[in-house]
Amino acid sequence: MLRTKNCLYFCLLVFVLVALGCTTVPITGRTQLELVPSDQLMAMSADQYSDFMSKHEVITGTPDARMVAQVGNRISQAVERYFREQNKSGMLQGYQWEFNLIKDPSANAWAMAGGKVAVYTGILKVAEGENGLATIMGHEIAHAVAQHGNERMSQGLLNQLGGIALASALSQQPEATKGMFMTAYGAGTQVGILLPYSRLHETEADQMGLIFMAMAGYDPRKTVDFWVRMEKQSQKGSPPEFLSTHPAHATRIAKIKEYLPKAMTYYTHKQ
Repeated sequence: MLRTKNCLYFCLLVFVLVALGCTTVPITGRTQLELVPSDQLMAMSADQYSDFMSKHEVITGTPDARMVAQVGNRISQAVERYFREQNKSGMLQGYQWEFNLIKDPSANAWAMAGGKVAVYTGILKVAEGENGLATIMGHEIAHAVAQHGNERMSQGLLNQLGGIALASALSQQPEATKGMFMTAYGAGTQVGILLPYSRLHETEADQMGLIFMAMAGYDPRKTVDFWVRMEKQSQKGSPPEFLSTHPAHATRIAKIKEYLPKAMTYYTHKQ
């Protein structure tokens, strides 16, 4: 009987948390779970980003590093303009944009809460210039402003740590919580309960990223070319879609083509 009551209390707690912690993703309008206060997450993001940079080689002063900064600045300004035009600038409160190029052969990039962005040197050869890099950074910045990391952290706190607050999780299980954080922002790897949401987030970030890069003056049509190159890059080692946290390349390209007409209205207006 006691076990049944405890189960009921836990279910009630989960229901209340979910009901109170739902927000809406910009552009797509999807309802998402957001249990972690943004200011707490951005503070943790700043700490983890600084720690990551201190342990990796950050490239500065080169043409590639300047390109990363330039593309990042143009897209972040477009993001701020989009939110301003939607009367939602408050959603970016506390953002302090940073764009760093990391010496690493992996074809990877990620963005944390508050606009902390990292691009690995290994992905530049696939980018093949500013427009390809804008595809990458627009996509990663979209993850950040869509609060995908917060959503994944919220899911993790709810499913793995019983819905406890972030501060409590950090004090009681600091390493597990930090690992969850890095995974939530794509700076770690994990296959498990968060997998289905990750594919959803990737598709959503593609859609939002197209609009942001278009507003920044980059041609969204060239996004297809980037993903064709990425497909060729990963053909030998790409896992099946049902095991991957990313959509299959053919699926992704098809969806991007569906979004292009809307993105082009922002690009045409920019011209």
